[in-house]
Amino acid sequence: QMHLVESGGGLVQAGGSLRLSCTSSGRISSYAMGWFRQAPGKEREFVAAINWNGVRTFYTDSVKGRFTISRDNAKSTVTLLMNSLKPEDTAVYYCAVATSSDTVLKFVLEDEYDYWGQGTQVTVSS
Repeated sequence: QMHLVESGGGLVQAGGSLRLSCTSSGRISSYAMGWFRQAPGKEREFVAAINWNGVRTFYTDSVKGRFTISRDNAKSTVTLLMNSLKPEDTAVYYCAVATSSDTVLKFVLEDEYDYWGQGTQVTVSS
């Protein structure tokens, strides 16, 4: 069992930045990590993912060039740096762990992720 805790959410004005962190109670060094978000009234959607060693990263189109995912396996932490935030980025952000091998992952599907955090609220005001 793996317990994930997100932090770093909050209220920010459009154009601002936030850094989300996700810390795991267990080792994540062999696993892909992802960030998803769910806006009010919408389904949860993929935001970003990173493979086990950080060599491969994936982003949904709407955040490319603005968000950066990174990881520190020694600290069992994954970070999402969010710049140039827009009101449409407002959502609850969740981190997740995928324990399957990179060779079988598409990285963008919720069903691929086995453990989830409770989420952290990000609100971007216009």
